[in-house]
Amino acid sequence: MSSYRHPGIVFTDRYFTVPLDHSDPGGEQIEVFGREAVASGRSGQELPWLVYLEGGPGFGARRFVGTEAWLGRAVQEFRVLLLDQRGTGLSTPANRQTLPLRGGPREQADYLTRFRSDSIVRDCELIRPQLTGGEPWTVLGQSFGGFCAVRYLSAAPEGLKAVLITGGLPSLDAHADDVYRAAYPRIERKVAAHYARYPQDVERVREITAHLLEHPTESAGHRLTAEGFQSLGIMLGGGSGSHQLHYLLENAFVRTPHGTELSDTFQEAVRTASSFAGHPLYALLHEAIYGQDERPTDWSAERVRAEFPQFDAAEALKGDGPVLFTGESIHPWHFEVDPALRPLRETAGLLAARTDWAPLYDTERLAANQVPVAAAVYHDDMYVDTEHALRTAASIRGLRTWVTNEYEHDGLRAGGPRVLDRLLALVRDDV
Repeated sequence: MSSYRHPGIVFTDRYFTVPLDHSDPGGEQIEVFGREAVASGRSGQELPWLVYLEGGPGFGARRFVGTEAWLGRAVQEFRVLLLDQRGTGLSTPANRQTLPLRGGPREQADYLTRFRSDSIVRDCELIRPQLTGGEPWTVLGQSFGGFCAVRYLSAAPEGLKAVLITGGLPSLDAHADDVYRAAYPRIERKVAAHYARYPQDVERVREITAHLLEHPTESAGHRLTAEGFQSLGIMLGGGSGSHQLHYLLENAFVRTPHGTELSDTFQEAVRTASSFAGHPLYALLHEAIYGQDERPTDWSAERVRAEFPQFDAAEALKGDGPVLFTGESIHPWHFEVDPALRPLRETAGLLAARTDWAPLYDTERLAANQVPVAAAVYHDDMYVDTEHALRTAASIRGLRTWVTNEYEHDGLRAGGPRVLDRLLALVRDDV
C-alpha cells in the first residue's frame, strides 16, 4: 500500500485478494486494485466511503489528476475508492497476452464468465468490510457501473447506504437482441444530428467509405475496412463526440506520387479511436452482460443489424444518400481487424454461443428496495435506451430519476460536480 499527494488530494493504492469463483472461496484467488482518494488534510478523519464503478465493461477506473471533475466534489464528504473491476486496469488484467495462461479458447471463455457484474459485486462485498469495518457504503455507478449497482441492489442491498447511477439503468429482462433493436434507431438519430450540424461530412464520409470498400488499409497491424470506419459512430454518444468526429474526418486524404490516399494522420486517428488494446473485455463481454438465460447472445448486434438495411454502406453508395455510422456494438469482424482481439476470436465465439448465463437481477427484491437510489437518465442516450432505463427505474422501489438532455452519456465527466450534487440531493430528499 503506497500513498502520494496531488494538489488537494491524497491517493493510496490498495490491493485486495478475492476468489476467482465466489462459489469456491477456497479456490484460485485473483488480485483486485482500488485507488483510495481523500481530501488533503482529512486523511486521518473518519469519513463515509463511496466506491466508484466505471463504465464499460472492460475499462479500469479513471486516473484522476488531483481534484478534477466530480472527484473534487466527492472528497468534500467521502473517502472514495476508485475500483478497477476485475480484469481491468491493475486488477488481474484479461487480454490477449494474459488469457493464454488459462489454456485454450474454451478455458479462456469459461474463465471470462466470472467477469460479469455478479462477480464484481461479490468482490465489492469482500472489499467493503476491510475498508469500512462492516458499515455500508455509497456506490456511484457510471454506465456499466450502473448495471453493477442494480445487481448490487439485487444481491447485497445490506452493503449499501445509497446508490447513485449515471447513464446506467439496464433493462431487467431484455435479451441482447432487444437491446440492439432499440439501439440502431438511436444511433441513426445521432448520425442524422451530426450530418445536420456538419453537412459537409456527408460527401466526405461517402468518399472515405468508397475508398475503403475498394482499398482496405492497414496501420500498425490494424486493418481499416469500411465497416470499421462506420463504427466510429461510437464517438457520437459523447457530449463533444460529433465535433471530434468532424475534425477527425477533415484531413482524411492526401495527394501522393501514387495518387490520392488516406493520410497517415487519419489512419492513426482511426486506429487510436477504434482499437480495443486498452479495453479488450469491452469487446469480449459486451453482449455477455445481457445474458441471463439459456438463450445465447449469438453475435446479436451483427444479426440485428441485418434488420436495418440503411446501415449497409455499399447500398448507400449506390444512391446519393448518406452513409450511416454505427457504434456501441461488437461484431465478429472486430476480431479479424484488430490485433488486440485477433487471437481471441474463438474465445469470443464460444462466449457468444454460451447458453448457461445466470440471471443478474432480482425483480422482487428490487420492488421491495429500501436503499435510497437516484439515477441520471440522459434523454436519447445513445448507449443506454431511455425507455428501458425508465422502465427499470419504475421497477425499483423508491428510485428517483433526473431525466435531462443537458448532458450526453458522459454527463458525469462533463457535468462533474453538478451531476453528483443533483444525485446526492435526490437520495437525501433535498429537492
